[in-house]
Amino acid sequence: MAEKKKSKRYRSLVKDFDKNNSLKIEEAVKVIKEKSKAKFVESFDVCFSLAVDKTKPDSVLRTTVDLPNGNGKKIKIAVICSNDKVEEAKSAGAEIAGSDDLIETINSGKIDFDVLIAAPDMMSKVGKLGKVLGPKGIMPNPKFGTVSPNVAKAVTDIKNGKVEIRCDKDGNLNLSIGRVNFDDSKIIENFKSVYDVIEKEKPVGLKGNYIKNIFVTNSMGPSVKLNLAN
Repeated sequence: MAEKKKSKRYRSLVKDFDKNNSLKIEEAVKVIKEKSKAKFVESFDVCFSLAVDKTKPDSVLRTTVDLPNGNGKKIKIAVICSNDKVEEAKSAGAEIAGSDDLIETINSGKIDFDVLIAAPDMMSKVGKLGKVLGPKGIMPNPKFGTVSPNVAKAVTDIKNGKVEIRCDKDGNLNLSIGRVNFDDSKIIENFKSVYDVIEKEKPVGLKGNYIKNIFVTNSMGPSVKLNLAN
């Protein structure tokens, strides 16, 4: 199959651009910002290539990370809790909150949110939504802080930058860590938070490097390879 022809805009961005050159994160941030020419504020994204053992499902990384400066995205949160906690959840910033009524709405296939939080006493009912929520990857899970007796804190944590990260079966992990209009220092701080969490999640017994490659990019531009030695 013939390679898809790149747009004139894209070709202008990669002109005099050495894709084989690897940079320090501080240098890469500046390059990605310079290559941001879209008519909207592009996201600043990172892609990690991890060494995973395809024969061991538990080697596929899935955890959470706190981005100190958020990622600039508006996250719409829904909370399933008892009726007496609905206002508490909404006051904390949840766009949607409800009890049995919300469960029925979700079960009908209407999912108008990005993250779902549930109180533990509602999980026996939420569990029945597995067929609806599972394929979308938004089933509440205590490991990721989306099942919590303190729904207000759970909402606040996510609004403040707590995000779930996961890699696919091939070890590729993609994540937005900000916007190109963020200060360099904020993007770098977010990047280091993600990097540290991934390093700590290195599977026991894995020999060699867990992180094989890292690339950073923006929504519409070229990617830059990071120098792992730095």
